[in-house]
Amino acid sequence: MEEKQKTAGELRREALLYQPKNGYDRLTAEDEAAMKSYCEDYKKYLDAGKTERECVDETVRQAEERGFKPFVRGMAVKPGDKLYRVNRGKAIMLAVVGTASLSEGVNIGAAHIDSPRLDIKQNPLYEDTEMCFLKTHYYGGIRKYQWVTIPLELHGVIAMKDGSVIKVAVGNGAGDPLFTVDDLLPHLAADQSKKTLAEAIPGESLNVLVGSRPFKDDEGSERVKLAILDLLNQKYGIVEEDFISAELTAVPAFRASDIGFDRSLIGSYGHDDRVCGYAALAALFSLDGAPARTAVCMLADKEEIGSEGVSGMKSAAFDTFMSDLCDAQGVALKACYERSFCLSADVCAAYDPNFAEVFEKRNSAYINRGMGLCKYTGARGKSGASDASAELVAYTRRILDEAGVVWQMAELGKVDQGGGGTVAVYMAERDIDTLDAGVPVLSMHAPYETVSKLDCYMTYKGMKAVFEAR
Repeated sequence: MEEKQKTAGELRREALLYQPKNGYDRLTAEDEAAMKSYCEDYKKYLDAGKTERECVDETVRQAEERGFKPFVRGMAVKPGDKLYRVNRGKAIMLAVVGTASLSEGVNIGAAHIDSPRLDIKQNPLYEDTEMCFLKTHYYGGIRKYQWVTIPLELHGVIAMKDGSVIKVAVGNGAGDPLFTVDDLLPHLAADQSKKTLAEAIPGESLNVLVGSRPFKDDEGSERVKLAILDLLNQKYGIVEEDFISAELTAVPAFRASDIGFDRSLIGSYGHDDRVCGYAALAALFSLDGAPARTAVCMLADKEEIGSEGVSGMKSAAFDTFMSDLCDAQGVALKACYERSFCLSADVCAAYDPNFAEVFEKRNSAYINRGMGLCKYTGARGKSGASDASAELVAYTRRILDEAGVVWQMAELGKVDQGGGGTVAVYMAERDIDTLDAGVPVLSMHAPYETVSKLDCYMTYKGMKAVFEAR
Protein backbone atom coordinates (compact mmCIF):
# COMPACT_ATOMS: atom_id res chain seq x y z
CA MET A 1 0.00 0.00 0.00
CA GLU A 2 1.32 3.42 -0.93
CA GLU A 3 2.32 5.48 2.10
CA LYS A 4 0.17 8.52 2.59
CA GLN A 5 2.01 11.79 2.08
CA LYS A 6 2.01 14.20 5.00
CA THR A 7 0.26 17.49 4.47
CA ALA A 8 2.09 20.79 4.67
CA GLY A 9 0.38 21.46 7.98
CA GLU A 10 1.51 18.11 9.42
CA LEU A 11 5.07 18.76 8.35
CA ARG A 12 5.08 22.24 9.86
CA ARG A 13 3.47 20.90 13.04
CA GLU A 14 6.29 18.36 13.43
CA ALA A 15 8.92 20.99 12.72
CA LEU A 16 7.60 23.79 14.92
CA LEU A 17 5.56 22.50 17.84
CA TYR A 18 7.08 21.17 21.07
CA GLN A 19 5.27 17.88 21.61
CA PRO A 20 6.71 15.76 24.46
CA LYS A 21 6.02 12.06 24.05
CA ASN A 22 5.79 9.12 26.38
CA GLY A 23 9.29 7.72 26.66
CA TYR A 24 8.14 4.20 25.88
CA ASP A 25 7.24 5.36 22.38
CA ARG A 26 10.89 6.33 21.90
CA LEU A 27 12.63 3.55 23.82
CA THR A 28 14.99 1.30 21.86
CA ALA A 29 15.21 -2.43 22.56
CA GLU A 30 18.79 -1.89 23.75
CA ASP A 31 17.73 0.80 26.19
CA GLU A 32 14.85 -1.30 27.48
CA ALA A 33 17.18 -4.20 28.35
CA ALA A 34 19.65 -1.82 29.99
CA MET A 35 16.83 -0.13 31.91
CA LYS A 36 15.69 -3.40 33.48
CA SER A 37 19.20 -4.28 34.63
CA TYR A 38 19.86 -0.77 35.93
CA CYS A 39 16.64 -0.63 37.97
CA GLU A 40 17.32 -3.99 39.62
CA ASP A 41 20.73 -2.68 40.75
CA TYR A 42 19.11 0.54 41.96
CA LYS A 43 16.59 -1.36 44.10
CA LYS A 44 19.44 -3.25 45.76
CA TYR A 45 21.19 0.05 46.51
CA LEU A 46 18.03 1.41 48.11
CA ASP A 47 17.62 -1.61 50.36
CA ALA A 48 21.28 -1.45 51.40
CA GLY A 49 21.17 2.25 52.27
CA LYS A 50 18.31 3.34 54.55
CA THR A 51 20.38 6.25 55.96
CA GLU A 52 23.07 8.54 54.58
CA ARG A 53 25.71 6.62 56.57
CA GLU A 54 24.62 3.32 55.04
CA CYS A 55 24.57 4.88 51.57
CA VAL A 56 28.16 6.02 52.07
CA ASP A 57 29.21 2.55 53.24
CA GLU A 58 27.54 0.91 50.22
CA THR A 59 29.04 3.51 47.87
CA VAL A 60 32.55 2.85 49.21
CA ARG A 61 32.05 -0.89 48.86
CA GLN A 62 30.96 -0.59 45.24
CA ALA A 63 33.61 2.01 44.43
CA GLU A 64 36.47 -0.11 45.77
CA GLU A 65 35.19 -3.09 43.80
CA ARG A 66 35.68 -0.92 40.71
CA GLY A 67 39.18 0.20 41.54
CA PHE A 68 38.54 3.51 43.34
CA LYS A 69 41.14 4.48 45.95
CA PRO A 70 40.96 6.90 48.91
CA PHE A 71 42.27 10.31 47.86
CA VAL A 72 44.88 11.61 50.28
CA ARG A 73 46.05 15.22 50.19
CA GLY A 74 49.37 15.58 48.37
CA MET A 75 49.16 12.38 46.33
CA ALA A 76 49.93 12.57 42.62
CA VAL A 77 47.08 12.04 40.20
CA LYS A 78 46.98 11.13 36.53
CA PRO A 79 44.28 10.70 33.87
CA GLY A 80 42.10 7.69 34.56
CA ASP A 81 42.70 7.66 38.32
CA LYS A 82 39.59 6.75 40.33
CA LEU A 83 39.47 8.53 43.67
CA TYR A 84 37.09 9.04 46.58
CA ARG A 85 36.96 10.80 49.92
CA VAL A 86 34.43 10.24 52.72
CA ASN A 87 33.29 13.23 54.76
CA ARG A 88 32.64 12.13 58.37
CA GLY A 89 30.84 8.99 57.30
CA LYS A 90 27.82 10.90 56.00
CA ALA A 91 28.83 12.28 52.60
CA ILE A 92 31.20 11.18 49.88
CA MET A 93 32.99 12.72 46.89
CA LEU A 94 34.30 10.64 44.01
CA ALA A 95 36.25 11.58 40.88
CA VAL A 96 37.58 10.02 37.70
CA VAL A 97 40.49 12.17 36.55
CA GLY A 98 40.20 13.36 32.95
CA THR A 99 42.78 13.94 30.24
CA ALA A 100 42.25 17.71 30.22
CA SER A 101 43.75 19.96 32.85
CA LEU A 102 41.53 20.90 35.77
CA SER A 103 41.98 24.48 34.57
CA GLU A 104 39.47 23.48 31.86
CA GLY A 105 36.90 22.78 34.56
CA VAL A 106 35.17 19.60 35.68
CA ASN A 107 31.77 18.00 35.12
CA ILE A 108 29.93 17.51 38.41
CA GLY A 109 26.92 15.43 39.37
CA ALA A 110 25.74 16.59 42.80
CA ALA A 111 22.96 14.86 44.72
CA HIS A 112 22.00 14.24 48.34
CA ILE A 113 21.61 10.94 50.14
CA ASP A 114 19.68 12.01 53.25
CA SER A 115 15.91 11.54 53.32
CA PRO A 116 13.04 12.60 55.63
CA ARG A 117 12.78 10.39 58.71
CA LEU A 118 12.16 10.25 62.47
CA ASP A 119 15.36 10.94 64.43
CA ILE A 120 15.56 9.50 67.95
CA LYS A 121 16.09 12.19 70.60
CA GLN A 122 19.15 12.20 72.89
CA ASN A 123 17.17 11.23 76.02
CA PRO A 124 14.51 9.16 74.28
CA LEU A 125 13.55 6.06 76.27
CA TYR A 126 10.52 6.28 78.54
CA GLU A 127 7.75 4.13 79.96
CA ASP A 128 4.09 5.06 80.28
CA THR A 129 1.36 2.69 81.52
CA GLU A 130 3.70 -0.29 81.05
CA MET A 131 4.51 0.49 77.44
CA CYS A 132 7.97 1.66 76.36
CA PHE A 133 8.60 4.30 73.69
CA LEU A 134 11.38 6.28 72.03
CA LYS A 135 10.89 10.04 71.68
CA THR A 136 11.61 11.39 68.18
CA HIS A 137 12.30 14.67 66.42
CA TYR A 138 11.31 14.47 62.78
CA TYR A 139 13.94 15.32 60.17
CA GLY A 140 13.06 17.16 56.98
CA GLY A 141 9.72 18.16 55.52
CA ILE A 142 7.37 15.34 56.42
CA ARG A 143 3.59 15.14 56.59
CA LYS A 144 3.32 13.76 60.09
CA TYR A 145 0.06 11.86 59.61
CA GLN A 146 1.79 9.62 57.05
CA TRP A 147 4.24 8.24 59.63
CA VAL A 148 1.79 6.61 62.04
CA THR A 149 0.75 2.93 61.93
CA ILE A 150 3.45 1.91 59.45
CA PRO A 151 6.23 -0.61 60.12
CA LEU A 152 9.51 1.03 61.06
CA GLU A 153 13.15 -0.05 61.28
CA LEU A 154 15.80 1.42 63.57
CA HIS A 155 19.15 2.38 62.04
CA GLY A 156 22.17 4.42 63.07
CA VAL A 157 25.21 4.48 65.31
CA ILE A 158 26.04 4.74 69.00
CA ALA A 159 29.36 6.47 69.71
CA MET A 160 30.93 5.34 72.98
CA LYS A 161 33.16 7.39 75.26
CA ASP A 162 36.12 5.10 74.50
CA GLY A 163 35.99 6.16 70.84
CA SER A 164 34.34 3.01 69.50
CA VAL A 165 31.24 3.26 67.31
CA ILE A 166 28.48 0.66 67.35
CA LYS A 167 26.37 0.26 64.21
CA VAL A 168 22.66 -0.41 64.73
CA ALA A 169 20.29 -1.89 62.17
CA VAL A 170 17.14 -3.54 63.50
CA GLY A 171 14.24 -4.47 61.25
CA ASN A 172 16.01 -5.24 57.97
CA GLY A 173 17.36 -8.66 58.93
CA ALA A 174 15.62 -12.01 58.76
CA GLY A 175 13.48 -12.48 61.84
CA ASP A 176 14.11 -8.95 63.16
CA PRO A 177 11.37 -7.17 65.10
CA LEU A 178 9.81 -4.00 63.71
CA PHE A 179 8.55 -0.84 65.39
CA THR A 180 5.63 1.54 64.89
CA VAL A 181 3.98 4.81 65.94
CA ASP A 182 0.41 4.51 67.25
CA ASP A 183 -2.62 6.43 66.02
CA LEU A 184 -6.05 7.01 67.49
CA LEU A 185 -8.85 4.60 66.69
CA PRO A 186 -11.65 6.12 64.54
CA HIS A 187 -14.24 5.31 67.21
CA LEU A 188 -12.69 7.94 69.50
CA ALA A 189 -11.33 10.34 66.91
CA ALA A 190 -14.18 12.83 66.68
CA ASP A 191 -12.06 15.72 67.94
CA GLN A 192 -8.94 14.68 66.05
CA SER A 193 -10.90 14.48 62.80
CA LYS A 194 -11.85 18.14 63.10
CA LYS A 195 -8.22 19.21 63.00
CA THR A 196 -6.21 19.97 59.88
CA LEU A 197 -3.81 17.34 58.55
CA ALA A 198 -0.91 19.40 59.89
CA GLU A 199 -2.41 19.53 63.39
CA ALA A 200 -3.95 16.07 63.77
CA ILE A 201 -0.62 14.39 64.61
CA PRO A 202 1.62 16.65 66.75
CA GLY A 203 5.34 16.13 66.37
CA GLU A 204 5.71 15.23 70.05
CA SER A 205 3.27 12.33 69.61
CA LEU A 206 5.48 10.60 67.02
CA ASN A 207 6.77 8.23 69.68
CA VAL A 208 8.08 4.85 68.53
CA LEU A 209 6.67 1.84 70.39
CA VAL A 210 9.55 -0.48 71.35
CA GLY A 211 8.18 -2.89 73.96
CA SER A 212 5.69 -3.85 76.67
CA ARG A 213 7.12 -6.81 78.63
CA PRO A 214 8.31 -6.00 82.18
CA PHE A 215 11.58 -7.14 83.72
CA LYS A 216 10.70 -10.31 85.59
CA ASP A 217 12.79 -10.26 88.77
CA ASP A 218 12.24 -6.69 89.89
CA GLU A 219 9.65 -4.90 92.03
CA GLY A 220 10.67 -1.31 91.21
CA SER A 221 9.15 1.21 88.83
CA GLU A 222 9.57 1.34 85.01
CA ARG A 223 10.04 -2.42 84.72
CA VAL A 224 9.38 -2.38 80.94
CA LYS A 225 11.99 0.31 80.39
CA LEU A 226 14.44 -1.69 82.51
CA ALA A 227 13.75 -4.80 80.43
CA ILE A 228 14.37 -2.91 77.16
CA LEU A 229 17.62 -1.46 78.50
CA ASP A 230 18.67 -4.92 79.62
CA LEU A 231 18.14 -6.26 76.10
CA LEU A 232 20.10 -3.36 74.59
CA ASN A 233 22.89 -3.84 77.11
CA GLN A 234 23.15 -7.53 76.28
CA LYS A 235 23.25 -6.90 72.52
CA TYR A 236 25.24 -3.67 72.28
CA GLY A 237 26.87 -3.23 75.69
CA ILE A 238 25.26 0.19 76.20
CA VAL A 239 23.57 1.93 79.11
CA GLU A 240 20.88 4.61 78.97
CA GLU A 241 23.39 7.48 79.07
CA ASP A 242 24.93 6.27 75.79
CA PHE A 243 21.85 7.50 73.89
CA ILE A 244 23.30 10.99 74.41
CA SER A 245 26.05 10.30 71.86
CA ALA A 246 23.94 8.22 69.50
CA GLU A 247 22.52 9.00 66.07
CA LEU A 248 19.58 6.67 65.68
CA THR A 249 16.70 7.05 63.29
CA ALA A 250 13.41 5.32 62.57
CA VAL A 251 12.85 4.69 58.85
CA PRO A 252 10.04 2.90 56.98
CA ALA A 253 10.42 -0.88 56.85
CA PHE A 254 9.62 -1.11 53.15
CA ARG A 255 11.75 -2.90 50.59
CA ALA A 256 12.09 -1.41 47.11
CA SER A 257 9.47 -3.14 44.96
CA ASP A 258 7.99 -3.05 41.48
CA ILE A 259 4.66 -1.22 41.30
CA GLY A 260 1.85 -1.95 38.84
CA PHE A 261 0.74 -4.95 36.82
CA ASP A 262 3.25 -3.92 34.17
CA ARG A 263 6.08 -3.44 36.71
CA SER A 264 6.84 -0.04 35.17
CA LEU A 265 7.27 1.77 38.51
CA ILE A 266 9.35 1.39 41.67
CA GLY A 267 7.96 2.02 45.14
CA SER A 268 10.33 2.63 48.03
CA TYR A 269 11.37 4.82 50.92
CA GLY A 270 14.14 7.28 50.07
CA HIS A 271 13.81 7.91 46.33
CA ASP A 272 14.36 11.56 47.27
CA ASP A 273 17.18 11.79 46.54
CA ARG A 274 18.91 8.44 46.34
CA VAL A 275 17.32 7.88 42.94
CA CYS A 276 19.46 10.73 41.57
CA GLY A 277 22.44 10.00 43.80
CA TYR A 278 22.58 6.46 42.45
CA ALA A 279 22.18 7.71 38.88
CA ALA A 280 25.22 9.97 39.30
CA LEU A 281 27.20 7.22 40.99
CA ALA A 282 26.34 4.55 38.41
CA ALA A 283 27.15 6.99 35.60
CA LEU A 284 30.58 7.64 37.11
CA PHE A 285 31.17 3.90 37.47
CA SER A 286 30.25 3.36 33.81
CA LEU A 287 32.98 5.64 32.42
CA ASP A 288 35.35 3.70 30.18
CA GLY A 289 38.86 4.96 30.83
CA ALA A 290 39.70 8.61 31.40
CA PRO A 291 37.01 11.10 30.33
CA ALA A 292 37.97 14.32 28.55
CA ARG A 293 37.14 16.43 31.61
CA THR A 294 37.44 15.19 35.16
CA ALA A 295 34.11 13.76 36.33
CA VAL A 296 33.08 14.39 39.93
CA CYS A 297 30.20 12.81 41.86
CA MET A 298 29.17 14.59 45.06
CA LEU A 299 26.76 12.77 47.40
CA ALA A 300 25.91 15.22 50.18
CA ASP A 301 24.09 15.04 53.48
CA LYS A 302 21.66 17.45 55.20
CA GLU A 303 19.87 18.73 52.07
CA GLU A 304 16.50 18.04 53.67
CA ILE A 305 17.26 20.56 56.43
CA GLY A 306 18.95 23.23 54.32
CA SER A 307 22.32 21.66 53.42
CA GLU A 308 23.73 22.86 56.72
CA GLY A 309 26.58 21.47 58.83
CA VAL A 310 29.93 19.89 58.08
CA SER A 311 28.44 17.17 55.89
CA GLY A 312 26.02 19.36 53.91
CA MET A 313 26.57 21.03 50.55
CA LYS A 314 27.32 24.36 52.24
CA SER A 315 30.31 22.78 53.96
CA ALA A 316 33.84 23.58 52.80
CA ALA A 317 34.50 19.83 52.57
CA PHE A 318 33.69 19.85 48.85
CA ASP A 319 35.96 22.84 48.26
CA THR A 320 38.75 21.10 50.18
CA PHE A 321 38.40 17.97 48.05
CA MET A 322 38.43 19.97 44.83
CA SER A 323 41.29 22.18 46.05
CA ASP A 324 43.38 19.11 46.82
CA LEU A 325 42.69 17.80 43.31
CA CYS A 326 43.62 21.15 41.79
CA ASP A 327 46.81 21.39 43.88
CA ALA A 328 47.90 18.04 42.46
CA GLN A 329 47.94 19.71 39.02
CA GLY A 330 49.08 23.15 40.13
CA VAL A 331 45.73 24.70 39.18
CA ALA A 332 43.94 27.45 41.11
CA LEU A 333 40.59 26.28 42.50
CA LYS A 334 38.77 29.40 41.27
CA ALA A 335 40.11 28.79 37.75
CA CYS A 336 38.65 25.29 37.85
CA TYR A 337 35.28 26.37 39.26
CA GLU A 338 34.61 29.15 36.77
CA ARG A 339 34.83 26.70 33.84
CA SER A 340 32.98 23.82 35.51
CA PHE A 341 29.46 22.52 34.98
CA CYS A 342 27.24 20.93 37.62
CA LEU A 343 24.05 19.00 37.18
CA SER A 344 22.31 19.31 40.55
CA ALA A 345 20.65 15.92 40.48
CA ASP A 346 17.54 16.13 42.62
CA VAL A 347 14.03 14.84 42.17
CA CYS A 348 11.16 16.92 40.83
CA ALA A 349 7.42 16.61 41.41
CA ALA A 350 5.61 14.31 39.01
CA TYR A 351 2.21 15.52 37.82
CA ASP A 352 -0.49 13.62 39.71
CA PRO A 353 -4.00 13.77 38.22
CA ASN A 354 -5.44 13.03 41.67
CA PHE A 355 -4.16 16.43 42.83
CA ALA A 356 -4.30 18.34 39.57
CA GLU A 357 -5.26 21.60 41.26
CA VAL A 358 -1.70 22.27 42.54
CA PHE A 359 0.10 21.62 39.24
CA GLU A 360 0.58 23.81 36.18
CA LYS A 361 0.13 21.26 33.41
CA ARG A 362 2.16 22.97 30.68
CA ASN A 363 5.31 23.09 32.82
CA SER A 364 5.01 20.00 35.01
CA ALA A 365 7.10 16.84 34.77
CA TYR A 366 5.24 13.66 33.86
CA ILE A 367 5.84 10.01 34.63
CA ASN A 368 7.58 8.17 31.74
CA ARG A 369 8.65 11.30 29.87
CA GLY A 370 12.22 11.05 31.07
CA MET A 371 14.68 13.10 33.05
CA GLY A 372 13.22 16.39 34.30
CA LEU A 373 15.22 19.61 33.81
CA CYS A 374 14.43 22.43 36.24
CA LYS A 375 15.69 25.86 35.19
CA TYR A 376 14.86 27.12 38.68
CA THR A 377 13.48 25.85 41.95
CA GLY A 378 12.74 28.10 44.94
CA ALA A 379 9.40 29.35 46.16
CA ARG A 380 6.88 31.74 44.67
CA GLY A 381 9.02 34.53 43.18
CA LYS A 382 11.90 32.08 42.59
CA SER A 383 13.14 32.81 46.11
CA GLY A 384 16.11 30.62 46.97
CA ALA A 385 16.75 29.54 43.36
CA SER A 386 19.97 29.73 41.35
CA ASP A 387 17.95 30.09 38.09
CA ALA A 388 20.22 28.62 35.40
CA SER A 389 20.95 30.79 32.37
CA ALA A 390 19.35 30.27 28.99
CA GLU A 391 22.78 29.40 27.56
CA LEU A 392 23.28 26.67 30.17
CA VAL A 393 19.88 25.13 29.45
CA ALA A 394 20.65 25.13 25.73
CA TYR A 395 24.03 23.48 26.38
CA THR A 396 22.34 20.76 28.42
CA ARG A 397 19.66 20.20 25.77
CA ARG A 398 22.36 19.60 23.19
CA ILE A 399 24.28 17.14 25.38
CA LEU A 400 21.17 15.13 26.21
CA ASP A 401 19.81 15.07 22.66
CA GLU A 402 23.16 13.94 21.23
CA ALA A 403 23.22 11.08 23.74
CA GLY A 404 19.65 9.98 22.98
CA VAL A 405 18.36 10.84 26.44
CA VAL A 406 14.60 11.19 26.91
CA TRP A 407 14.09 14.38 28.90
CA GLN A 408 11.46 17.01 29.71
CA MET A 409 11.19 20.37 31.41
CA ALA A 410 9.89 20.47 34.97
CA GLU A 411 8.54 22.87 37.57
CA LEU A 412 7.54 22.06 41.13
CA GLY A 413 3.95 23.30 40.92
CA LYS A 414 1.80 26.38 40.56
CA VAL A 415 3.62 29.63 41.27
CA ASP A 416 1.88 30.55 44.52
CA GLN A 417 1.26 27.01 45.74
CA GLY A 418 4.55 26.50 47.58
CA GLY A 419 8.07 25.60 46.55
CA GLY A 420 11.29 23.90 47.46
CA GLY A 421 15.03 23.94 46.95
CA THR A 422 18.03 21.77 46.09
CA VAL A 423 21.81 21.96 46.41
CA ALA A 424 21.98 23.87 43.11
CA VAL A 425 22.14 27.30 44.71
CA TYR A 426 25.15 26.33 46.83
CA MET A 427 27.02 25.04 43.78
CA ALA A 428 26.14 28.19 41.85
CA GLU A 429 27.46 30.34 44.71
CA ARG A 430 30.85 28.71 44.12
CA ASP A 431 30.90 30.23 40.60
CA ILE A 432 29.93 26.92 39.00
CA ASP A 433 27.33 26.91 36.21
CA THR A 434 24.56 24.73 37.65
CA LEU A 435 21.27 23.29 36.41
CA ASP A 436 18.76 21.17 38.33
CA ALA A 437 17.71 17.85 36.83
CA GLY A 438 16.30 14.60 38.13
CA VAL A 439 13.61 11.96 38.37
CA PRO A 440 9.92 12.94 38.70
CA VAL A 441 8.47 11.48 41.93
CA LEU A 442 4.93 10.71 43.06
CA SER A 443 4.20 11.16 46.79
CA MET A 444 7.48 12.99 47.39
CA HIS A 445 8.66 12.98 51.04
CA ALA A 446 6.14 10.30 51.96
CA PRO A 447 7.37 7.12 53.68
CA TYR A 448 6.73 5.31 50.37
CA GLU A 449 7.48 7.20 47.16
CA THR A 450 6.96 6.10 43.56
CA VAL A 451 9.09 6.65 40.45
CA SER A 452 9.11 5.41 36.86
CA LYS A 453 11.77 2.94 35.78
CA LEU A 454 12.13 4.74 32.48
CA ASP A 455 12.74 8.08 34.22
CA CYS A 456 15.30 6.44 36.54
CA TYR A 457 17.23 5.00 33.65
CA MET A 458 17.10 8.17 31.57
CA THR A 459 18.44 10.19 34.49
CA TYR A 460 21.38 7.78 34.70
CA LYS A 461 21.88 8.06 30.95
CA GLY A 462 21.72 11.85 31.20
CA MET A 463 24.30 11.91 34.00
CA LYS A 464 26.60 9.72 31.91
CA ALA A 465 26.25 12.14 28.99
CA VAL A 466 27.23 15.02 31.27
CA PHE A 467 30.29 13.20 32.59
CA GLU A 468 31.40 12.41 29.05
CA ALA A 469 30.86 15.97 27.74
CA ARG A 470 33.93 17.86 26.55
